[in-house]
Amino acid sequence: MLSKVVICGVDTTGLPKLSAEENEELMRRLKAGDKEARERFIVGNMRLVLSLVKRFWAKNANADDVFQAGCVGLIKSIENFDLKFGVKFSTYAVPMILGEIKRYLRDSNSLRVSRSIRDAAYKILKVRESIEARDEEATIEKIAAEMQVKEREVVYCLDAISDPVSIYDPVYNKAGDTLQLLDQLCDESQSDEIWTERVALREAISRLSERERKILMLRYYEGKTQTEISGEVGISQAQVSRLEKNALGTIRREMGV
Repeated sequence: MLSKVVICGVDTTGLPKLSAEENEELMRRLKAGDKEARERFIVGNMRLVLSLVKRFWAKNANADDVFQAGCVGLIKSIENFDLKFGVKFSTYAVPMILGEIKRYLRDSNSLRVSRSIRDAAYKILKVRESIEARDEEATIEKIAAEMQVKEREVVYCLDAISDPVSIYDPVYNKAGDTLQLLDQLCDESQSDEIWTERVALREAISRLSERERKILMLRYYEGKTQTEISGEVGISQAQVSRLEKNALGTIRREMGV
């Protein structure tokens, strides 16, 4: 995006530059209803939009869309600007253009974050900056202590405003070999150790009698009490308890635990 010259069909390198006097003159004419002056004023102030759009290159947003949002803010500024303000147009327009861009980025985000959480996150960022300004490491513990909140709240708020990333985003690229985020993800529930334990457990259960397997199934998979199992299997509760104990002992021996 940084090297992009043409945005929304506009060659940004060829945008005209207006002097302060030209800006004032065109503003007076467009407020009087001069359509040509309005067009020249908009085009002449697109450099202002471009300079603000560059702040958001790191947001992974489409440059054309962000530039369009900035132009919407520019036009709104023109519509609402009053010559009686006695201030430069750029001074008035910058906050409105930034507001329109931020609104676009917020609304286009696939993850919606509440305003209260977003405000809390921005306060956390300010505290972090103040800590770093003191040449101290801005740890989660220090930030939480200074704000008098719990550490997990700091982590939650910062995570909430983090931009989502694709699992196909490259995290390393050298000599044509690209390593994606997906390549670093794993399912720890399917590790070799757990898989081996499952095989050993299945083998140990296969050595139990049919009645012992049924008792364990009813007890640990269906969550029934020994009394309920005794009624279903047709033996006493004491017998259920003994068979359950023997079955668990067999499994432990077979698995070496």
